[in-house]
Amino acid sequence: MGKQSTYKPVKTSRRQVVREESTFFPVTEFFAGSGLVTEALKDLFSVVWANDICERKAKVYQANHGPNHFLTGPIQQVRGSELPEAVMSWASFPCQDLSLAGNIVGIKSTRSGLVWEWLRVLDECPVLPPVLVAENVIGLISAHGGDNYLQLHAALSQRGYSVGAIVLDAVNWVPQSRPRVFVVAVSTKYAIPARLQSAKPRWCHPDAIQNVAGKCKEWLWWNLPKPFPRKKGLSDILEWDAPVDPPGRRDNLFEMIPPSHRKELFSAAMSGPSVFPGYRRTRNGKQVLELRFDNVAGCLRTPEGGSSRQVVVIHDEQGMLNTRLLTVRETARLMGVPDSYKIPGSYNDGYKAMGDAVAVPVVKWLARHLLDPLCRIATNKEFYRAQVH
Repeated sequence: MGKQSTYKPVKTSRRQVVREESTFFPVTEFFAGSGLVTEALKDLFSVVWANDICERKAKVYQANHGPNHFLTGPIQQVRGSELPEAVMSWASFPCQDLSLAGNIVGIKSTRSGLVWEWLRVLDECPVLPPVLVAENVIGLISAHGGDNYLQLHAALSQRGYSVGAIVLDAVNWVPQSRPRVFVVAVSTKYAIPARLQSAKPRWCHPDAIQNVAGKCKEWLWWNLPKPFPRKKGLSDILEWDAPVDPPGRRDNLFEMIPPSHRKELFSAAMSGPSVFPGYRRTRNGKQVLELRFDNVAGCLRTPEGGSSRQVVVIHDEQGMLNTRLLTVRETARLMGVPDSYKIPGSYNDGYKAMGDAVAVPVVKWLARHLLDPLCRIATNKEFYRAQVH
């Protein structure tokens, strides 16, 4: 499924080497990070060019997908005329200025505003990709009355794309609460079949999506099937033999657990080996460790601050309660990454590589049920006929 006639990329500059050929739909990926989108797409697509500014993430990407098609450096230095032709372009642009955990200064700010550089690069391409995907946090649609999203939607529409957005939470596939917005745009040159659209909101269109949709002149309700119920919980992917905190640190963390959570912890632990993830938060001027009791991890974050690292309280087979941080391999499993995926570097490097990425099974589901069909339409199933603009 998804195989096409051999694709040979156009010439590029010396410093931007791309894969020589691909039998899948060619994709350019911006803000590619540690390569989880590339990992998710590989059964149906081939990322022929990728870019990120972070050297530590680049090492993870290149360790798993090779160095030849990856350009490390700022997007401001990328020129669309130097990119290989692609059927789809993906951009998981920076979320810091849109995150509800941050200042929410908006999509025109320094970091999240790099999405406009992505569009600038596309404008410079001799051939516009017929399918575009932009991914970000929920703040994109919920903050400031959805104004940030509306600006992006309008920019895509002005470039000749029909646009719609969906929200997919990784918790449907892996034991991590991680809702993300996926903006999917397809060139207006192509007729979208009814099976890929809906006349009304579906399960992937929460209230925030419906609110911004009502403010758009044109909107596509993407029709995506609901995934099967998730089978594994956090306890199923835990490295039970990983080293735990020394008693002093464990006791300090226990002291931070609110009384109500501590009561629920001891009650839940009576059922046998179990795990309870938590984040340190400030409540009424006091730092507390708030736990979850649903066998699901909280949303992974980047580890810049100590409170950004997720703690787990573990009740083991011996009946002992211990604490520790999530391991790097556990964070990878929470992102749906196979254990064979290489994660070089320090603990913080690995945690950041996973915590600042897109969950693999989410992208796989989106690719299989929406992106691959759209690319098939755009390529007339057998080949890609370029439309120079």
